[in-house]
Amino acid sequence: MQYQRREDAERFLSKVPEVTLVFWIVKIAATTLGETGGDAVTMSMHLGYLVGTLLFSAVAVMTLFLQIRSRRFHPILYWSAIVSTTTVGTTLADLLDRSLEFGYARGSMVLFSLLLGVLAIWYWRLGSISVASVSSASVEVFYWTAILFSQTLGTAVGDLVSGLNGFGYGGGSVVFLLALLLLAALFRWTDADRTLLFWLAFVLTRPLGAAAGDLLDKPRTDGGFGLDRFLVSGVLVVFILVLVVTVPQKAVESSRQSEEMS
Repeated sequence: MQYQRREDAERFLSKVPEVTLVFWIVKIAATTLGETGGDAVTMSMHLGYLVGTLLFSAVAVMTLFLQIRSRRFHPILYWSAIVSTTTVGTTLADLLDRSLEFGYARGSMVLFSLLLGVLAIWYWRLGSISVASVSSASVEVFYWTAILFSQTLGTAVGDLVSGLNGFGYGGGSVVFLLALLLLAALFRWTDADRTLLFWLAFVLTRPLGAAAGDLLDKPRTDGGFGLDRFLVSGVLVVFILVLVVTVPQKAVESSRQSEEMS
C-alpha cells in the first residue's frame, strides 16, 4: 500500500507528456514554428538576431519558470516552453553562425559538445537521462537545458545540411525525415536503447523543422516558397493548439516501466 502511494505520487509529479505519435507531430510543428516565428521577428520585422535572441530569451525564461514551478503536467504550458526554447534556439543559432561568424559547422560542433556535456552531467548526478525521470525541479533544469541546446543545435545542423550543394531546404527536409524514419524503424523492430533513440529523435526533429520552416518562408530566389512568415506562424500556432487541446495527453509515468517507453 505504501509503495502504491509512492508510485502514485511520482506519477502525479511527472512533468512531461507521454512520447506518442502525437508528441512527435506537435514537436515537429513546434520546431517549424520556431523557425518561421524567429525569422518573422529577426528578418521581417528587421530587429536582427541579437534583439530577437534577447526578446525570445525573456519569453523562454518566463515559460520555463512557470513550467518548472508548476506542480503537475499542463499540456499548454509544456508546449509553450517547447515553442519558446525552439524559437530562441533559432535566433541564437543564427546569431552564433551568422552575426558572430562561427559558421554552421563549427557552431554545430560547439553546440553538440554542450548538449553532450549537459546529458553527461545529468546522468552522472542522477543515473538516468530518461524523460520518465523528470519528476522534480532539479531534474527539470537538466531536461530543459538539454532541450535548449538540442533546439539550438538542430537549427545549426539544419542550416548546415540545407546549405550543402544540391540539397536546399527541400532536400534538407527529406534528409532529416529519412533519418527520423530510420530511428522509428529501430524503435519498432530492434532493442536499441529507448532513451538514446528519444534524444536522437528530439535533436533531429529540430533541423527537420528548421529546413521545413525555411522552405515555407524563404524567398523563391533562395529556394523557398516565399510564404508570409506571420501567416505561416499563425497557422502553425492554431494547428498546435488544436492538437494539444483536442487530443488527450497525460504525463509519462515516473516508474521503471515507463522509462522503457521513453
